[in-house]
Amino acid sequence: MSSQASSAGHGEAEVRRKLVQTGDVDVMISIRSNFFYTRTVPCELWFFDKAKPASRRDTVLMLDARNTYRKVTRKIYDFSPEQLKNLTAIVWLYRGETQRFVSVVAESFNQFTNAGNDCFLFEGGDKPTEPLPDYLAVQEKLHGKLMAFVNTIGEGTPYDGTIGQYIEAYENVCNGIKRFDLFCSDAVKHWNLTRYHTTTSTLTGLVDYQESIAADLVDQIHHLIKGLDLFQKHATRLIAICEEQLDAKTADLWDSRDILRAVKAVDDARHLAVERLRRVCYFERQAHWLLSRFPEGVYCDVPGLCCAVNRSEIEAADWSLTPGRYVGVAPVEVDEDFDFEQTLRDIHSELADLDKEAVALAAKIQQNYERLET
Repeated sequence: MSSQASSAGHGEAEVRRKLVQTGDVDVMISIRSNFFYTRTVPCELWFFDKAKPASRRDTVLMLDARNTYRKVTRKIYDFSPEQLKNLTAIVWLYRGETQRFVSVVAESFNQFTNAGNDCFLFEGGDKPTEPLPDYLAVQEKLHGKLMAFVNTIGEGTPYDGTIGQYIEAYENVCNGIKRFDLFCSDAVKHWNLTRYHTTTSTLTGLVDYQESIAADLVDQIHHLIKGLDLFQKHATRLIAICEEQLDAKTADLWDSRDILRAVKAVDDARHLAVERLRRVCYFERQAHWLLSRFPEGVYCDVPGLCCAVNRSEIEAADWSLTPGRYVGVAPVEVDEDFDFEQTLRDIHSELADLDKEAVALAAKIQQNYERLET
């Protein structure tokens, strides 16, 4: 239903009063705009249950999911499967179905460990790939081509610092992938040995796994992604100096086209590796999203997200069924995975689309105007 229907006065308020007094209104969920192909306005999802137990007969769960979404295109948003499971898990917890809530957390961690394995062998898509081993292979080829020329320069040049930064970035990536491999193997072993899965998981065990294993692995991933980006920047900078300042183009050990192909191969492999690494973080973040809000596995009101309100509170609010009126404001959260460069590219892409639409609209307006004149 439109958001207006849950908060408008006069006749609409009277309809809501009668609905609430039946005791059948179970859950109200707010979702943001652009969730439908034909409508852009935000709305509320109304859930009714004529079989509500007496303990919840006069209570309605208000769930504000406007800050939970996945961007599909510039004009379309939706819930990812994991986000949808998390929102459903809150409803289960509200109804006292704790084990179903725990199962959702366990499934996220199970996907988390599987995603870690996918960084080394991913069998999805057209053919199996090995994102991190493949990256190391093409990175080694580029490194060999660059060092073949760099080793002929000798020490004492003004560019020793740049060369040193490049070599340090290269070694940091190699060591970082080795460390991540060890951490990932430990995470998988710990998960399998403790037999955490959807039928026997306990909330205490999952919290322990989050704090002792998953959080450390995510830290490793953040450092590794930064290292991959830094190596790409230093390699690009070193190539520019070699060609523009050190006359590498005239050297027998330097083939500009070959170097360019090698750089592109490394960049392509980096994008794939980073995509798989971020997917590991994504599943950990979904589990943490639930655990951080309901650490005891018991429903509680969470500012900015959910609130269980009784009939008297709804009556005092003029029978409003808008979740945002009850849940309050959530504290500001810092997104550690925020990608500034990708966001900037998205903004430029969106601006380009808007420019095209503006040109097409201007042409149509001009055409219509000319028709009026004739």
